[in-house]
Amino acid sequence: MIGALGFFALWAAGRLLRWPPAGIAALLALWWAALVLITAPGIGVPPLAAVLGGDFRLWVLLGPAALVVLAYRAGLAVLRARAHPPVTAVSAAAAAASVPVASSPAASVTAEAAADGPGRGTGALQPQEIERYARHLYLREIGGPGQQRLKAARVLVIGAGGLGAPALLYLAASGVGTIGVIDDDAVELSNLQRQVIHATDRLGQPKVLSAATALAALNPHVAIRPHHRRLDAAGAEALIAEYDLVLDGTDNFDTRYLVNRLCARAGKPLVGAALGQWEGQLAVWDPARGGPCYECVFPTRPAPGLVPSCAEAGVAAPLPGILGAMMAMEAVKLITGAGEPLRGRLMLHDALDAETRVIAVKRRPGCAACGEAI
Repeated sequence: MIGALGFFALWAAGRLLRWPPAGIAALLALWWAALVLITAPGIGVPPLAAVLGGDFRLWVLLGPAALVVLAYRAGLAVLRARAHPPVTAVSAAAAAASVPVASSPAASVTAEAAADGPGRGTGALQPQEIERYARHLYLREIGGPGQQRLKAARVLVIGAGGLGAPALLYLAASGVGTIGVIDDDAVELSNLQRQVIHATDRLGQPKVLSAATALAALNPHVAIRPHHRRLDAAGAEALIAEYDLVLDGTDNFDTRYLVNRLCARAGKPLVGAALGQWEGQLAVWDPARGGPCYECVFPTRPAPGLVPSCAEAGVAAPLPGILGAMMAMEAVKLITGAGEPLRGRLMLHDALDAETRVIAVKRRPGCAACGEAI
């Protein structure tokens, strides 16, 4: 039926030419109106109606049916947006405090606050950014508005090790406007088996400097803020307040519990992952938006020696890459509002048996970290 094929041809042409959805919808509506008039008894054009095919009553019913479907999809999108709002950037005044890291290693670690350079932070996407992020712009779940949210976002990554390394690389590649990284360690030879952001010629450098060098080379349109120090209770709260979203890639429970409590108190989403040997886990801890916090699910620390570190038990090289990349994926979803984040869900990955499963987790009444908000 030529009339029906016309709908598909117009839709396909609109997608190919990257017309806005409203423009494609208007074109399809005009085609529908033309078909109704052509096939209408008494006022139509019988020879043309015979070529286009279809019964007048069918075309008349098609219009309201399409409107019902579009209204349903629009309502569903509104409900999803209300249930999982994207992470918004902090104020423009705070955004002006990010520091672009130069390619020169010597100048990268010392400064932690300076004005944004061209193309960083808020504002329209530059021509080079449009080309760089073209594959994001094609995705209807991200598109131009989502990419601008990424550009305006400020994300803190705690730890530039196995989990932080791939997370940082993909955050920068995705176009997150300001990326903070805090770590007090230096690059060692044993790190290079899995910490892919570092390189042999940067052995002995602070990890935040090594990471900043790699990120600046990968994407000059993002601002990198290296914090070469240990995250402790004294300065953690003020640091977290500067960012919209936190990724926890640490390997010790004291820091995990500290970061979880501070993020819960500040209402900041926390993407947390942990791993060992062949297994890992990942979740979005976000009590401010209805999900549990880390302490809801893990209220007590494991006994000493029960959970050995990677240095003690070993870890398969690609495993941190898998979990770290998924941390970055959750961050992109939270910032843009795309899809369903792992809020209220805990993902368990077993690389040895190639199995991944997701279990539901809930807030715990009386939780020391977030229980007062229940």
